[in-house]
Amino acid sequence: MTISDRARELVWNAEQSLESTFRRTDAIEMANQQRVLDAFWNERVSARHFAPTNGYGYDDIGRDTLDRVFAQSLQAESALVRPQFVNGTHAIFTALASLVEPGDTILSVTGLPYDTLLEAIGVRGDAPNSLKRLGASFRTVDLRSNGTIDFEGMKAVDDAKVRVVFLQRSRGYAWREALSMANLSEAAALARQLFPNANILVDNCYGEFVEAQEPTARGADLIAGSLIKNPGGGLAPTGGYIAGKTELVERAAYRLTVPGMGGEVGSYSGDYRLFFQGLFLAPHVTAQCVKGAALFARVFEQLGLDTMPAGDAIRSDIIQAVRFEDADSLVRFCKSIQKAAPVDSFASPEPWDMPGYEDKVVMAAGTFVQGATTELSADGPIRAPYTAYVQGSLTYAHARIAAMLACDALFDTCM
Repeated sequence: MTISDRARELVWNAEQSLESTFRRTDAIEMANQQRVLDAFWNERVSARHFAPTNGYGYDDIGRDTLDRVFAQSLQAESALVRPQFVNGTHAIFTALASLVEPGDTILSVTGLPYDTLLEAIGVRGDAPNSLKRLGASFRTVDLRSNGTIDFEGMKAVDDAKVRVVFLQRSRGYAWREALSMANLSEAAALARQLFPNANILVDNCYGEFVEAQEPTARGADLIAGSLIKNPGGGLAPTGGYIAGKTELVERAAYRLTVPGMGGEVGSYSGDYRLFFQGLFLAPHVTAQCVKGAALFARVFEQLGLDTMPAGDAIRSDIIQAVRFEDADSLVRFCKSIQKAAPVDSFASPEPWDMPGYEDKVVMAAGTFVQGATTELSADGPIRAPYTAYVQGSLTYAHARIAAMLACDALFDTCM
């Protein structure tokens, strides 16, 4: 590996300016780690909980204990943690589908959701079994120009059939700050007043353990996300979760399996150890991701590029957005991230028609677990303004090296 002295100096200087930001991240990590440890202690986790099961999975002690440990770690009454969730989108869709019936309305107060949910809901296309085809309606309230929730816009919605108020915590492919717990809490309180018959569901992807509290402690009835993002700690090999109020988690379990059986069935012939161990590591790995994101922001600020959020910003997800002047620079950046990967570093990512997305997407992801965004990765749609979304790094040292390689790849266009 060859890294120029110029890149090393730029990254070291950026790092030294972030000392107070890193101290704040360490304090959040400590609070989250203590809560996770308390959950492990309360449930008396032992090696017997790691054993696989088969068949129907009745009385699966590992599965049921994992649910309870996750619930406490995420400040929820109950949780449904399953390798059968194929991704975060699947978990979120399952939660949505479990909360609505024909004629009900889903109201998103953070604008359009992430691209992969659009067809599942029925905003785009006409896929069989989309929520639209199943009789549910979908409405949005766009965020304000500063990326915060439009409370006046919420008040203007006159729909007695709203059964779900949906909030997306992370930015997705949008140029905005992630939804803070303070803003989410205020929106949840207003939603209770405006839509007393609705449940509040939060897409929690990329946000777990970034702040010292989870949405379930700030007014959300239900949260959902992926295990190959923050809560899997870089070790969970697959899966997703839904957590929140017990009766709503049970509804989601009925939607995932069979009404009347729900979470009582479902075996896993693999090893539960990685799910437990990943959750234990999650507060630390997430803190490493947050530090890496802050470093990327500060480095590219020094290179004169627009970043969101800023290097010293208070964060609510692990994603860092960086804007480039053209598609070529975006692709070059992603190639540099791929080059820094421990897996498939020799590969060269190219834009392609990725399922679930409207535009071609370039994606760098040399990861041990395919698609695991707590491992260092970067992606972006090939559309103006050309924006890369970089996230993850199981270790901060890896993020530092990747930032140096990215500088060398872009020096001739940025300086």
